[in-house]
Amino acid sequence: MPSRTENEVLTVAGRDVAISNPRKVLFPEAGHTKLDLARYYLAVADGALRGAGGRPNVLVRYPNGIDGDFFYQKRAPQSRPDWIDVVTLSFPSGRTAEEVVPRDAAALVWMANLACLELHPHPVRGDDLDHPDELRVDLDPVPGVEWRQLREVARVVQAALADVGLVGWPKTSGSRGIHVYVRIERRWTFTDVRRAALAFAREVERRAPALATSKWWKEERHGVFLDYNQNAKDRTIAAAYSVRPRPDARVSAPLAWTEIDDCDPADFTLTTMPRRFEAIGDPHADMDRHPCSLEPLLELSARQAREGLGDAPWPPHYRKQTGEPARVQPSRRRTPTRPLVEIARAQKKSDALAGLERWKARHPDAAAHLEPADVLVDAMRGRFHTWTRIRVNLQHVPEALRPPQEALDPDDL
Repeated sequence: MPSRTENEVLTVAGRDVAISNPRKVLFPEAGHTKLDLARYYLAVADGALRGAGGRPNVLVRYPNGIDGDFFYQKRAPQSRPDWIDVVTLSFPSGRTAEEVVPRDAAALVWMANLACLELHPHPVRGDDLDHPDELRVDLDPVPGVEWRQLREVARVVQAALADVGLVGWPKTSGSRGIHVYVRIERRWTFTDVRRAALAFAREVERRAPALATSKWWKEERHGVFLDYNQNAKDRTIAAAYSVRPRPDARVSAPLAWTEIDDCDPADFTLTTMPRRFEAIGDPHADMDRHPCSLEPLLELSARQAREGLGDAPWPPHYRKQTGEPARVQPSRRRTPTRPLVEIARAQKKSDALAGLERWKARHPDAAAHLEPADVLVDAMRGRFHTWTRIRVNLQHVPEALRPPQEALDPDDL
């Protein structure tokens, strides 16, 4: 009888890499398979390794495609080729893990065989895990914000970086946002880099207060949020050339600053990016030649502190930091500043969104007053999986129409 397990072997960098179940569809709408994913990373390997190579990576795996469950795997699989490099990381929780460090195109293809759509590297090199060499500026639009406003904020970011002697390298996130990376000298700790990122976020907010915000709590945000906490230790974001779990297999596309005004994130997909890469190469090819100093931003941080702007909230699973303000959501303070109700907690985002629709059906008068940014959809990361929480900010709903807090629907955690 023929084998029920189908494999295809790709020879990459002198190594044979087996792709199991190569015709397994990972993107049902676009029709892309696991083999397509592997060939994509092979085609853009030079650029992808510039973003994620030589760095420890969290494996974000979609074994049943983008419509199935996915999970974060920090620990490298025990069963792996001897040419897959690993390093041991220590996390704020006190745990440690051996994480994969891709060094060549064969490693990228091996990761693709694990259905790792995205590359999620830490901002450190494998030979120095304590001193980041990247400052990451993450522009995260609140619901309802259009791409045009993101472009405007990106221009403010470009100018603000130049004013402190930093060189920014922009890319689409592959989702709704823009990332701007800055290569930095490996002289500062994670805490230093986060402090610099917070100072920079506040400076962009000062320059464009109607467009951008540095506020950590979702109910206080507007416009484009500069997520300074992406620079905290143990945080990772999708690297350049990462394929994202979108129906069209969109990818995170490195850009030249001259492309910001005219590009459309939907133009960059698993299908189109290899052609672009072959035609123009990597717009970030010179990134490593421009390491920058954080001193100007750290001086800005010190100046902001003297003016009364101290630390800002850290992510919830981090230990309380010296000088950090109360880590309490505005809606949960003794005197809440925002009228929030929690709607749903669910393992699957689709189930939580279905609960939101049921809430709207029960309260149509209140729902009619909601603006897009009033619906707060939170991806809550556990140790291995994410779950979804949905809250509604009733700030635009007249007080007489505001529903009280109800039992969560669903509440399947």
